[in-house]
Amino acid sequence: MTAVAKKLFSYLLKATILVLAFTFIYHQYITKGNNLKEFQKAIDRLSHHQVSIVMSVVVLLMLANWLVECLKWQHLTQKLAPISLWEAIEGVFCGLTWAIFTPNRIGEYGGRVMFLPPRKRIHGVFAMAVGSFGQNVITNVLGAAALIWFCFTFLHLNAWVLAGISVFGIIYMALFIVLYFNIKWLVRLLNSISFLRKFHRFFDIMGTYKFTDLVNIMCFCLTRFFIFSFQYYLVIHLLVPNIPFVDVILMVFIVFYIQSALPSLDLLDVPVRATASATLFAYVTDQQIAIIAAFTSIWLINLIIPAILGSVFIFKLKFFDRNL
Repeated sequence: MTAVAKKLFSYLLKATILVLAFTFIYHQYITKGNNLKEFQKAIDRLSHHQVSIVMSVVVLLMLANWLVECLKWQHLTQKLAPISLWEAIEGVFCGLTWAIFTPNRIGEYGGRVMFLPPRKRIHGVFAMAVGSFGQNVITNVLGAAALIWFCFTFLHLNAWVLAGISVFGIIYMALFIVLYFNIKWLVRLLNSISFLRKFHRFFDIMGTYKFTDLVNIMCFCLTRFFIFSFQYYLVIHLLVPNIPFVDVILMVFIVFYIQSALPSLDLLDVPVRATASATLFAYVTDQQIAIIAAFTSIWLINLIIPAILGSVFIFKLKFFDRNL
């Protein structure tokens, strides 16, 4: 392929990514417009000053959330090719633009690693997998704990059933934690598969993260989890102030857990979260429309706005750059 052809193809790829991203954003805005209108109606009944303060804090928390993710990505890449914080920001936000129209956010991997040196990009996928696994561990562990609380608090089950659920939940949570801090077991498993063994130079990167590295990554994951959980609390408390703090936070944990367990597009997460949130919060409030509106508004702030910002960095991608 000639240099001119490569350049034209590169422009075509970038244009395609942008068109797909904005097509999905527009389609989702149209299909979820009713939820956003309900949110507008709900806040119209509240103090403008109060709404302004809460939503400003929510937006600032969104920026803090993604800044922590950028710091985590920068930390993960230290084993490969050290990058600056700005380069981490470019990769994370570009990845968000790719993520919204790809199943299970797989495009996020491609968006991020394109900002790494070409020969480190495949390694970068496995480095990012360590961070994703850490976030998944937090979601599953705290989600399982919240489910146990939910069963004890709202479901009138037999004592033996509750005991069984508790034991199973504790084992489930412990398994995730043990697997995370022994991620080298996964590397050994991959090396034991004959047709994968020849690719060991790519996935061996996962085994280079020591216990202290994994603890640091887990701290980033925990910070992010509590930031966006608090965002949901702020908006839900704004719309339905009579729900106790603990109830809101733990039910949000469960919604995250349910959403993470189902394969989907980022843009299809909204109906999943809306259904789960409406079902769970029905135990503590009859304001299901307000709850759905709250979850939809947070989705808009946390995903769509960053994805739009990330579209700027699409133009910096170098698909055919072979430099180290």
